[in-house]
Amino acid sequence: MSVVVECSRLTMDLGTSSTCISKSNPKVLGGAPGLFASHGLQQQQQRNLSLHEYLSIGLLKDSGISVPKGMVASTPEEAYSVAKQIGSKDLVVKAQVLAGGRGKGTFEGGLKGGVKIVYSPEEARDISRQMIGKKLFTKQTGEKGRICNQVFICERRYPRREYYFAITMERSFQGPVLIGSSQGGVNIEDVAAENPDAIVKEPIDIVEGIKMEQAVKVAKKMGFPPTLINEAAENMIKLYNVFIQYDASMVEINPMVEDSSGIVMCMDAKINFDSNAAYRQKKVFELQDWSQEDERDRQAAGADLNYIGLVAVSPVNGAGLAMATMDIIKLHGGTPANFLDVGGGATAQQVTEAFKLITSDKKVQAILVNIFGGIMRCDVIAQGIIMAVTDLELRIPIVVRLQGTRVDDAKALIAASSLKILACDDLDEAAKMVVKLSEIVSLAKEAQVDVKFQLPI
Repeated sequence: MSVVVECSRLTMDLGTSSTCISKSNPKVLGGAPGLFASHGLQQQQQRNLSLHEYLSIGLLKDSGISVPKGMVASTPEEAYSVAKQIGSKDLVVKAQVLAGGRGKGTFEGGLKGGVKIVYSPEEARDISRQMIGKKLFTKQTGEKGRICNQVFICERRYPRREYYFAITMERSFQGPVLIGSSQGGVNIEDVAAENPDAIVKEPIDIVEGIKMEQAVKVAKKMGFPPTLINEAAENMIKLYNVFIQYDASMVEINPMVEDSSGIVMCMDAKINFDSNAAYRQKKVFELQDWSQEDERDRQAAGADLNYIGLVAVSPVNGAGLAMATMDIIKLHGGTPANFLDVGGGATAQQVTEAFKLITSDKKVQAILVNIFGGIMRCDVIAQGIIMAVTDLELRIPIVVRLQGTRVDDAKALIAASSLKILACDDLDEAAKMVVKLSEIVSLAKEAQVDVKFQLPI
């Protein structure tokens, strides 16, 4: 069964198919779509878990990969203690915020930059005080910013050369691909756009796994000196093993360096994990920092719902019925605003929770519920809709199209409720109606007047 919730140009979907529309990931390989677009690598819409840098670094260290010595701190005093334990007066304090562009961001309070070099435990404490508990604003966070609850304090290293290295899943290669560049420590998308030849790609057969000669080939093309090619290749193999072991969708090291001491080291790490593997990677997914996520995503996860807030729907994938519903909404001039999948075993309470999520979005001006009940019964959805309208005292128009298992029971429940729920048998008519109603609500809001919908109309 699929429901698309539709608002001033919006949609919600409760589908028989468990497939849901995925939030597109514009931050692949560091922050923007440019790298894939300019290299024939297709951006794939996925919903992935991302861990803080210190946790990703920890996974690398446990796998025998060379990383800087560092520790995490949650208070300024703890930062002071950690800095003393590291035993170096040359340190880097990194704000643990899940957003790219930390170094160029700004904290509420005025501190510029989320990555700071310090020269004493006292200075580490003072900088941490300006980061912890404050929001960091970057190009990726937008106006909302993201809270910094921890800082990662690590030793400062002095690289001779910086490289870029990543592993990701790529549809055009039907599996993993190694991506490398001699230009690391910078925005890799800019490198890809300005000098495509600087990007090295090496597809890996996911069945056979990575071979030493492939890693050596990439290391040579990246420009590692002859004395370090084998060491760099060994690190790439270890990183690939991390990628496979933890069901990662991306491992990004920017930069991978030739250190001044003559070793290959990973100075930074970003790892995304495929949420479809959460049942296999329970320990990893328990590390998710919900303070970095949209509160609606957290509420949806707690109710075992798949919720996706959408801003412009052109690059969306999902269940067939959801796609058809959103297409027909677009056809009649509407724009889907979010998507929600309750699956085939939803309860009336879950449907109510779904409506809570949908209506928490202030952009929602009308709701279209498109039900094709197979495993999921129409009467259960109807009960949930009635509960939601009653409990939440919804005032926006709701259009429901019912087809499938126990559809007559569902229609009877809605009719007996005497609530402002408009039922349609035809999807095309339902889409036309909800778009028109959303336009009325939109115009009313612009004119700052109140609109009330009464049944029968």
